[in-house]
Amino acid sequence: MAANFWTSSHCKQLLDQEDVDKVPQADSDRGITPEEFRLVKIHMSFHIWRLAQQVKVRQRVIATAVTYFRRVYTRKSMTEYDPRLVAPTCLYLASKVEESTVQARLLVFYIKKMCASDEKYRFEIKDILEMEMKLLEALDYYLVVYHPYRPLLQLLQDAGITDLTQFAWGIVNDTYKMDLILIHPPYMIALACIYIASVLKDKDITLWFEELRVDMNIVKNISMEILDFYDTYKIDPQRGLPEDKIAPVMNKLPSKA
Repeated sequence: MAANFWTSSHCKQLLDQEDVDKVPQADSDRGITPEEFRLVKIHMSFHIWRLAQQVKVRQRVIATAVTYFRRVYTRKSMTEYDPRLVAPTCLYLASKVEESTVQARLLVFYIKKMCASDEKYRFEIKDILEMEMKLLEALDYYLVVYHPYRPLLQLLQDAGITDLTQFAWGIVNDTYKMDLILIHPPYMIALACIYIASVLKDKDITLWFEELRVDMNIVKNISMEILDFYDTYKIDPQRGLPEDKIAPVMNKLPSKA
């Protein structure tokens, strides 16, 4: 996996933190701050997850969809590309790329069911198909994404702590509420999740980490980012961000841009 990643378009597109955090000018002009920009990405990542639960796709499809979503906004503004439409379209595109195709009409049905009280989330099949073409261009047609899940399983087995698989897997899932996948190689994210899991579950694997000869400063920095995220954003696992926190931000965005 590692060799493939290092020669992949995913690797070539890794960004610095400041590039990922930068608010596009069109959004900044609407008064959207870097923190609000981050909140929209968290909120819509959760929206993708909720929609994915309805159409029943694998975790990998969700992870790919969220990666597309976050990558798009390193290149395009939310003013220009309405996140309410971009989110389900990313899920539609990811389902095709990951060979678990979900029909657009099914997504439209569940969006209307989930967001019945909010007109701004109402889209038709043609809206998703048109946005798909725009997203392909925005992503430069680079659609292959490497995720931390496979290296996580391999590394847990190598470390002899497969009993932490479910716990560490859950932490990896949570990293998609952040932009880590756009910044760090997947195996480093996996290592950070293993590091957190080992500390929280009192597993001493210090020697194993030493034998890996990885830069532990990077692993610990990623770990701290994850822990800081947990501390800063108290996200309900079923409801996401509180409505009073996200609604004022979403109202700054034009609908059906």
